[in-house]
Amino acid sequence: MNRVMVPLAASSRWQWLVDRYVVVVTYTGRRSGHTFSTPVFYRRRGDRLTIQVALADGKSWWRNFEGDGGPISLGLRGTDRAGHATARRDARGRVSVTVDLEQP
Repeated sequence: MNRVMVPLAASSRWQWLVDRYVVVVTYTGRRSGHTFSTPVFYRRRGDRLTIQVALADGKSWWRNFEGDGGPISLGLRGTDRAGHATARRDARGRVSVTVDLEQP
């Protein structure tokens, strides 16, 4: 999915197709120090985004935001935005990442 969605979300021609539901998040790995980008589905309310991590146990990107969380950047509707992301696992084992956007 990443190989298709990242270029699609970054394309000015096709961006409108995915902007409403998909955002590319970029973060630095806590242990590796490397920068990663991955597309995710999101829901937005004001300056807060919620990302439900499907099949979370098979993915690792969200673990960078456990505990106190950490910085994240997003390519949101054609604009680069910075924010603070925090990952939480609920009682049912579902994982969500909450991103509080910084003011532009």
